[in-house]
Amino acid sequence: MKKTLLLAEALLVLAGAGCGHPDDLVSDESQETLAVAEDTLTASNCTQLQLSTAAVIAKSNDGNLPGNTLDDRLDTRWSAFGQGSWIDYDLGANRSVSGVTVAWHEGNKRATNFVVSTSLDGNNYTPVYTGKSSGTTTAAETYSFPAATARRLRITVNGNTLNDWASIAEARPCAAPVSGGTPTGTGVVWRGDFETGDRTQWSSTQMVNADRLQVVPSPAREGRYAIKVTVKQGDNPISASGNRNELVKMTNETEGNEYYYRWSTMFASDFPSAKTWQIFAQWHHTGSNGSPPVEFYVNGETLYFRVQGTTVLWTAPLVRGQWQDFIFHVKWSASASNGFVELYHNGKLVIPKRAAATMYSGQRNYLKVGLYRNSTVAPIGIVYHDGWVQGRTLQDVLPAGTSSTTLASAQ
Repeated sequence: MKKTLLLAEALLVLAGAGCGHPDDLVSDESQETLAVAEDTLTASNCTQLQLSTAAVIAKSNDGNLPGNTLDDRLDTRWSAFGQGSWIDYDLGANRSVSGVTVAWHEGNKRATNFVVSTSLDGNNYTPVYTGKSSGTTTAAETYSFPAATARRLRITVNGNTLNDWASIAEARPCAAPVSGGTPTGTGVVWRGDFETGDRTQWSSTQMVNADRLQVVPSPAREGRYAIKVTVKQGDNPISASGNRNELVKMTNETEGNEYYYRWSTMFASDFPSAKTWQIFAQWHHTGSNGSPPVEFYVNGETLYFRVQGTTVLWTAPLVRGQWQDFIFHVKWSASASNGFVELYHNGKLVIPKRAAATMYSGQRNYLKVGLYRNSTVAPIGIVYHDGWVQGRTLQDVLPAGTSSTTLASAQ
């Protein structure tokens, strides 16, 4: 199985994560930066299961909470003192698992003794792996075991070569492969559909107040929840250009990655009509200046999809008060000879597969969702998002009861 990126940019500085203006090639956002940690967290031979921070518990902690192991950051951790300390992950349903990938805090200074166990009921646990970390790296190490069906996975730490502290920066259970090498439980990489009832599926937020990124039961495109994004003039949570309130997901797309993304967006009935840019979804580069390599935005009464800050590939009329459904298929590359895009809008193929440069050379991408707009826009802007999912195939991201054949017939 090829390497799967779990975390490349481990530290998102909230004074950073900039975005360029869709209307301008020259940006004043030099004060926005994205700090990139030296360590990377990659999971080799692991199709990691995405869990919410609410899905993890621990026997104890010293103030470094168990949810820190799911926050896509290497500068946070769960830690507890004493042999036999454990951390336990709820997989959400019975899943077939065949490993776990762990980035140990100070893993380059000490080797940790541990046991991995699985359980179907949360009471009775079966050990499936006993071993020791390498003691040579803070990056992730994958520990594989024969496939087992489990609802919960537990890591029990029995001290390390220096002391009896248990300390884990990041961890992810690994889905077991089925015959032919396709991961069990489809090829879904990540969900950000707010069905946790909060924002924990996302890496971080850039908001002036919690009411600007509010998980709400209505209107919802699917399931129980969506997110309501509100931007008022002057909202500037990261002291940069423009006004914004955005969710950030460190999807960490790299050269050659190919994914499908699905989401739905609804613009409020009074969404402002302004002859300037209002971004609602973007894949930003890890650099600090200029327009993002991929952006979806509104200008006036028109929706736009643009790459590389200059090339508009699709437009459509802005419709308020109705959910707009998107499926975006992309191969990430800094070269148009390798990269491509494909776009479905409201069930119809509006951009057949087309060559495009979708990254900037030497950089990675990450996802920002919400509303980011020119600071000259005065009226309050409200937009809703729902159903975000990232997968490896079209079928992975389709809503339940929908098939690729249905989409094809709508073209």
